[in-house]
Amino acid sequence: MESAVSAARSGLPASRPAIALSYVILLVGVAIALVPFLYVVSTSLKETTSLFSYPPDWIPSPIYWGNFESLFADHPFVWWTFNTLFVAGAVTVLKLWFDTMAGYALAKMEFTGRRGVALLFLLSVAIPISALIIPLFFVVRYLGLLNTYWALILPPLANPLGIFMARSFIVGIPDNLEDAARLDGASEFTIYRKIVLPLIRPGLVVLGMFTFMLQYTSFIWPLIAVQDSERQVLAVGISGLQSAFLQDWGLLSAAMLLAAIPITLVFLLVQKAFVVNDLSGALKE
Repeated sequence: MESAVSAARSGLPASRPAIALSYVILLVGVAIALVPFLYVVSTSLKETTSLFSYPPDWIPSPIYWGNFESLFADHPFVWWTFNTLFVAGAVTVLKLWFDTMAGYALAKMEFTGRRGVALLFLLSVAIPISALIIPLFFVVRYLGLLNTYWALILPPLANPLGIFMARSFIVGIPDNLEDAARLDGASEFTIYRKIVLPLIRPGLVVLGMFTFMLQYTSFIWPLIAVQDSERQVLAVGISGLQSAFLQDWGLLSAAMLLAAIPITLVFLLVQKAFVVNDLSGALKE
């Protein structure tokens, strides 16, 4: 496989054995990645009592849909999914807006203490979330936001990592573009909206994907901030399906399988955006 990669980099055609070996290695990797997923699919279509049969049956016979029916009939799975998508989408949109504005100010605007503020943001990234949970809980409780959507949306907006990432994207933009826009009478907000944002679109895709996935899989803070089962997110709701004495693996597998669908669709959409941006950059070069 290394010979095929080196040949592609050098512009020389790779030999047929090297290409065949590359495909074999890729197929083995795909098979290894698919086996756990297929096992979850198989488990979700079986009754829990039939999961411990030996030898195990990979193909359910007959197919049992009771796990999915129980998930929607006995548990607020629809509300969990809605809450997760709503909170993750709101946090992603707001963070893209606020983080890029703060990143633009730190990267392009001159003010006293700019380097100190940037260093403070960088150092605050190293603070673990476990050290902030208790004071954050008291702040949210004092504001009366417990068991509300605001308790899930507002705290993640204070994560400084997005600001640092946005600043790193914007620093590479030539100052000549902004100076020319200022000579034409454009305001700072106009420069930010019409020049900076279009130029850092690939970076926005990266930041948006990172923020959405991080919020979609968030567990610790939603577990503490929200106690109402109908306002819980998927990660907390699925963890509540487990019992101390009996594990309904079929129900858990069905829940995990359905929970993976939205994030997979988002990843596929983002992957398409990555390909478009990479191709446009290659054509410009």
